[in-house]
Amino acid sequence: MKEITLNIDEQNVQAKEGMTVLEAAQSAGISIPKLCHHEKLIPFGGCRLCLVEVESGRWTKLVVSCVYAVENGLVVRTRSEKIDRIRKTLLELLLAHAPNSQQLQDLAVEYGANKDQFDKESSFCIHCGLCVRYCAEVKQLNAVGFIDRGINKEICFIPEIASKECKGCMECFPLCPTSYLQAAFVLTEAMAFPEASS
Repeated sequence: MKEITLNIDEQNVQAKEGMTVLEAAQSAGISIPKLCHHEKLIPFGGCRLCLVEVESGRWTKLVVSCVYAVENGLVVRTRSEKIDRIRKTLLELLLAHAPNSQQLQDLAVEYGANKDQFDKESSFCIHCGLCVRYCAEVKQLNAVGFIDRGINKEICFIPEIASKECKGCMECFPLCPTSYLQAAFVLTEAMAFPEASS
C-alpha cells in the first residue's frame, strides 16, 4: 500500500493510502475528539466533533476527519479558533440532550462549553449510532436500531431479537457515551420480555 506524507499540526505524519485523517492523527499520537467513531465500525461522521481544517493547494476547508481520506502533502489543523468555536457549539447542543454524560462534560471543560446554553431536551441519547452500528456490523444481530426520524428519532431494541441475544452479549453497552442504552434496555426488558428478566 502506498505511503503518504501529510502535515498535521505542523508535524509530518506518515500514513498509508486509504487511511482517514483521524486514523493518521491517532497513529501519530495526535488527539482529535470523537463520539461516533469506533475502530471496528465503518466511519459514520455523525457527531461532527472530529471536524478539522485541511489545506490542499490553494484551498482550505473544514472536513470530518473520520471520513476524509489522507492525501499526499495535505496540511491539517486540528485546533483553531474557528474549529474550537464549532466544537463548543456542538457540545452545547449535545449537552442539552445528555447533560449528565461524563464524556460530554469532560469535553465541555476542554472547549469551554456551557451545558446550560440551550434548553434541555433530555432524551439522553445523542444519536451517535454506535450501538446500532456495532450490533449490525460486528455482531450481525440487528437487535437494536433507530425508529422515527429527525428530532423524533430514538434507539429501540427489537424485542424478538433482544430477548434472545442481548442478555448474553451487551458488548454495545460500554460504547454508549451517555449510558442511555443501558436504561433503554432495562425498560425494554421489563416491558417487552419480562420473563427474560425474572
